[in-house]
Amino acid sequence: MKDKLAFKARKEGYRARSAYKLIQINKKHDIIKENDKVLDIGCAPGSWMQVVLNLNASVLGIDISEIKPLKNAKFILGDILEDKILEKIKGKFDVIISDISPKITGIKEIDKFKSSKLIGRVFEMTILHLKKNGNLVCKIFQSEDSNKILRNMKKHFKLVKIFKPMASKKRSKEVYLIAKFYKG
Repeated sequence: MKDKLAFKARKEGYRARSAYKLIQINKKHDIIKENDKVLDIGCAPGSWMQVVLNLNASVLGIDISEIKPLKNAKFILGDILEDKILEKIKGKFDVIISDISPKITGIKEIDKFKSSKLIGRVFEMTILHLKKNGNLVCKIFQSEDSNKILRNMKKHFKLVKIFKPMASKKRSKEVYLIAKFYKG
């Protein structure tokens, strides 16, 4: 098997190799703490939810695709781009995480537009549902828009960084926005 992390994930019971991205992010940036209430936007197949549960935090996942149920986790099936999904999310969260990605077409401009639309919605949901002093982890793709996103987030959080976990594939343009201490 070429992908050692995918093999390791299967061996350790994670649903996807992406679990190690969140593990590395949390180890480096201390985003999720025990007993935190976490919202996972774009959660399928559920590997980030598994990591949250292993950290003894509670988690609500949302995705357009159904996932296999996880003990002690809640799940909402729906498209975050539809307004009715917002009505299904109740309360505030200590942490919001998102590894969401659009279905890639291979056409750069279309993929960039789809990704920007999703990220915009994640930020909108963050403003609605993140507690004051809460944390956000969100995947973004390196582009000319990355710095604009970073500047915008600095208006809402006391600390904002870009981080690429070792578990991310080297050739991937994905990086993670680490935003801590939401100003509310």
